[in-house]
Amino acid sequence: MRLSLFKICALPAALVLLSLSACSPDAPPQTGSTAPSEVVPSLVEQPATNVALDAEFTNYSESLMQRMLQRNPEWSLFSGRYDDAHRVTLPDETRRADDLLFIDAELAQLAQFDPLSLSPALRIDHNLLSNRLQSMRWYLTEFREWQWNPSSYNAAGPIGLILNTPYASEEDRLRTVMARMEQLPAYYQAARASISNPTREHTELAMTQNRGTLNLLGSSLQERVAASSLESAEKARFEQLRQEAVDTIEGFVTEMQNIVSDLGDSAGKDFRIGEDVYEYKFAFDIQSGFSARQMYDRAMAEKARLHDSMDAITIELWPKYFAGQAMPEDRLQRIGRLIDHLSDQHVAREDFISEIERQIPLLADFVSENQLLEQDPTRPLVVRETPEYMRGSGAGASVSAPGPFNPTADTYYNVTPLDDYTDEQAASYLREYNHWVLQILNIHEAIPGHYTQLVHGNKSAGLIKSLLRNGAMIEGWAVYSERMMLEAGWGDQQPEMWLMYGKWNLRVVTNAIMDYAVHVLGMTQQQAMDMMLLEAFQEQTEADNKWRRITLSQVQLTSYFTGYAEIYDFRERTKQQLGNEFDLQSFHNQFLSYGNAPVPAIIELMQAQR
Repeated sequence: MRLSLFKICALPAALVLLSLSACSPDAPPQTGSTAPSEVVPSLVEQPATNVALDAEFTNYSESLMQRMLQRNPEWSLFSGRYDDAHRVTLPDETRRADDLLFIDAELAQLAQFDPLSLSPALRIDHNLLSNRLQSMRWYLTEFREWQWNPSSYNAAGPIGLILNTPYASEEDRLRTVMARMEQLPAYYQAARASISNPTREHTELAMTQNRGTLNLLGSSLQERVAASSLESAEKARFEQLRQEAVDTIEGFVTEMQNIVSDLGDSAGKDFRIGEDVYEYKFAFDIQSGFSARQMYDRAMAEKARLHDSMDAITIELWPKYFAGQAMPEDRLQRIGRLIDHLSDQHVAREDFISEIERQIPLLADFVSENQLLEQDPTRPLVVRETPEYMRGSGAGASVSAPGPFNPTADTYYNVTPLDDYTDEQAASYLREYNHWVLQILNIHEAIPGHYTQLVHGNKSAGLIKSLLRNGAMIEGWAVYSERMMLEAGWGDQQPEMWLMYGKWNLRVVTNAIMDYAVHVLGMTQQQAMDMMLLEAFQEQTEADNKWRRITLSQVQLTSYFTGYAEIYDFRERTKQQLGNEFDLQSFHNQFLSYGNAPVPAIIELMQAQR
């Protein structure tokens, strides 16, 4: 039976989304299964495409992307286009109303094109654009994060990028920063007018991150301006605007403090979003072939499978580390005890970031020697301390990549230093990122994970697939790359590495479980902590950070497992279908060549080209 990519799954009514046809499998297959039945849609029986229609749609879609970028100078800036870097989008009611008019007009225009009459690649573009526009409307009118999430208001990101990216002379970039600072009072005034009944958690995050913005605009920027070649009058004007910006942001932080104080012992708006909203957000954000509930069920099954695998390794290693000692009867206890013992092997606190820097070239060499995928040594990766305005969300490491308009700019591997941790917290954190797990983290964030994938993504054909980044594909690839590297021999097939990989992968699985369970099923903090500490063998500091992250985000934590499961399953099916003709490097290069499109879309394109 041939199935269409555009079949609508059992999602909330009237929601039209990109969706893989395997929406309702008889049973959720375990990750790593070959899934012999064909669930990937085929294009063979689709109507023939119209060359003229393709050309007309290409012209329209490209002009639509340009209009969308022009309307959002911040998005354009992070995509590597700097023409409008001086403009600040004011988050006020007038702008929101204008956005809705724009969305409705473009959706009407987009509906004039029948996606089934377009060529496969353009069919994907049509759906990506449709999903983005519908998502924008839903976020504005239904989700309304602009109202209850004060942390969405922060001026630092664009300014930090302008200061750190040498796309123009130092003086021109400082003038652009000056132009943006001039608009900050209006920006924060619009922010304050938009905020209503915020959550406590997001209000506190807004305070933390905007204090980081104050540091960005602090003495180091003053010194930088003083050392520049700006005219004296410009320097004076810059300092005036900088001080006004500082005063404005300090006022915003004070208002957020007042909101928290007024809440008293009250929790304020619940950070949990509930089942209906969660399913909508999952469908828009993840664009998976599964519903949120189906992925939750699959993650629960995968947790049990990982426990079985880790227990077998524990039984094998027990005599090596606990000779003469009886194993606990409970398997979680014996797995936990071995992990606890091995976790003592980690770098010193002061060597954490330097050890990450040391491992990056080793990973690159391994990928090349084993012909796992193509790399580009001309695209730099810079390890740096996470800027203060990016801290506080619970993520200890991340990647900031350039956009497709400036693909040769530096990619930053952001690592949060342990300076603010107590000795006890630092020890817990280092045990979590022990000798083995730190290597897996670097695979995930750097090579061949996020950094490598995003380099490929910026080279892909098609601006739409590069700009409309799908988080499940991006995070799923990073998770997939971990297992792929270990399968290829990173870690020398040591059972200790595979045990710690199981612990790390349990984090991905429990992320998906807890995110759904907390936001939809009402899982309590204590229940979540018990799962992380007792079933996923995480350290206290990691568990504390993850709980904070769950309270500050929704759905994103499911993207890792969802994307990984779909990528791994597809690879295994492809290996089974091609047999001896399967080439891993070719598979990876082709998969990454489609930019940041949703995994089901990439699957369809790869199937069509066989």
